[in-house]
Amino acid sequence: MRVSIIVPSLNPDEKFLAVVSGLVKAGFQRIILVDDGSAQENKHYFSTAVAENSQCVLLRHHKNLGKGTALKTAFNYFLNHQNGDIGVVTADGDNQHRIEDVLACAAALEEHPDSLVLGCRDFSAPDVPPRNAFGNKATAWCFKKLCGIAVSDTQTGLRGISAAFVHDILDLTGERFEYETNMLLETKRRGIPILEVPISTVYIDDNATSHFNPLRDSISIYRLIFKFLWSGIASAGCDFLLFLLLERLFAWLPLRDQLLIATVGARLCSSAVNYTLNKNYVFGSKAPIKSTMIKYYTLCALQMAASYGGVFLLTSLLKLPAALSKLIVDSILFLISFQIQRELIFNKTN
Repeated sequence: MRVSIIVPSLNPDEKFLAVVSGLVKAGFQRIILVDDGSAQENKHYFSTAVAENSQCVLLRHHKNLGKGTALKTAFNYFLNHQNGDIGVVTADGDNQHRIEDVLACAAALEEHPDSLVLGCRDFSAPDVPPRNAFGNKATAWCFKKLCGIAVSDTQTGLRGISAAFVHDILDLTGERFEYETNMLLETKRRGIPILEVPISTVYIDDNATSHFNPLRDSISIYRLIFKFLWSGIASAGCDFLLFLLLERLFAWLPLRDQLLIATVGARLCSSAVNYTLNKNYVFGSKAPIKSTMIKYYTLCALQMAASYGGVFLLTSLLKLPAALSKLIVDSILFLISFQIQRELIFNKTN
């Protein structure tokens, strides 16, 4: 097989040796083990694995640096010792990834080298711990609705990654589990397809061996996701405050003219901020400024007209305050605009 295996681990037990032995028996010739700062009493499992299997190489961290950093250490080694392999498959060392599933992901990577291969579990099974089922389903929903990435298992550690993509993600931010989330977001930015391979759903002792911290690591993961939103929220706040200011300044005009001036003036200022942030930071688009700007300001004009019409209808027909009407209408338009910007305006990276 033209695929290297990467197994990062922290404080492994005897199951780690079973994983390595299974990988060797399956025919994998290059297995990269990473000791992510394990306690002294656990280090002998790494030494034993290397001593018993010439296919293994061991990389060590002096202290625990997190799974993301462990993966980067292994990725860097792989790129320097590629040996003609087309990519890597990352697997956990606690025996929660069956060898047949690792083989399936390796085969899928060889067949589809331009894709990111994910070994995906079924979270509807009755033996899945509730916290894991809820966490994965919630994250999958956010990925689909906010980021436009349809993935059924966002936190899987069983992944097939091409050598080219390994090179691209070597300098991605993230030291712990958020690095794997950032990897998924990067596929969207680069237009890399995701291929899902169904795998067994295995939780040993209610997932007691997992080093995933629900609070700390979930915050890190969702911080990466909501990076896609903060620009819109910031510009929306700017737009809202300018709207209120202009509405007060031109309060002596008829309602129709007053709202028109406030809507146009606020949107012209906030759109410049929003365009710059979205293109350069949020979506990381490398498309020419001219093409994205034309599309963006076409959308902006349509959104501005819809905002004006919606606010005018709510204030004149329902007699709602202008500020409340503005919040209602622009909240709806924000969600629509986000989808359009993500898919049609800033979706190109080259």
